[in-house]
Amino acid sequence: MLTKRIIACLDVRDGRVVKGIQFVDIIDAGDPAELAHRHAAAGADEIVLLDITATHEGRGTLIDTVKRTAASLFVPFTVGGGIRSAEDAALVFNAGADKVSINSSAIARPELIGEIGSSFGAQAVIVAIDARRAVNSVDPVGEAEVYVSGGRKATGLRVIDWAREAEQRGAGEILLTSMNTDGMRNGFDCELTALVSAAVQIPVIASGGAGSAAHFADVFSRGRADAALAASIFHFGVTDSRALKAELQRAGVPVRLPC
Repeated sequence: MLTKRIIACLDVRDGRVVKGIQFVDIIDAGDPAELAHRHAAAGADEIVLLDITATHEGRGTLIDTVKRTAASLFVPFTVGGGIRSAEDAALVFNAGADKVSINSSAIARPELIGEIGSSFGAQAVIVAIDARRAVNSVDPVGEAEVYVSGGRKATGLRVIDWAREAEQRGAGEILLTSMNTDGMRNGFDCELTALVSAAVQIPVIASGGAGSAAHFADVFSRGRADAALAASIFHFGVTDSRALKAELQRAGVPVRLPC
């Protein structure tokens, strides 16, 4: 089994890190640069910063926030939110990002995936998918739907279909967030993650629902995820990546232990 990655996520609004439950009930969690440095020092393999209101507000990414956060980092750094063109991506890379995450803009114009990939490499393009189970369907997981604009708008696209198309168009990774489990700390949506992981050949990052080391172990095994992302358990001191990785190693999950 390949080494599994632990990723700390910073959802940023108005220059501050925030966290909610199922994309609502937002509370302040701190300064992005300070939290990013803390999480990286504690052993996170990567940091993801998502400017969660950029698309809804019709603006670009907060470049100053990206620069300030990147300056404190020594691990791979992904930035998403407000990236609508290869030129927007270039600004984010120039500000210190190693990868970009695109969501609503990729749905609106799928060719953007290839445009960014051709300029900066497929490994630098993550397609983020905000997914909600189709609760009224006989197959709520298989019929799970893609949402955009920070989870505000349904697209009518099936998650499984969009993940496959994103891969075909040149995405290097999929960041799959379950809106049903987000912020609940009751575990990742392993069924949905496994479905997407089986459908594509590129790495899948699981997001939404982390509450314990057992949840990570479960999504790595049963969910077949290549990486798992968490926010609130790191921001609010439930655990840190160093302690989490030690537990995962004891459980037999291959992780890169911090020095």
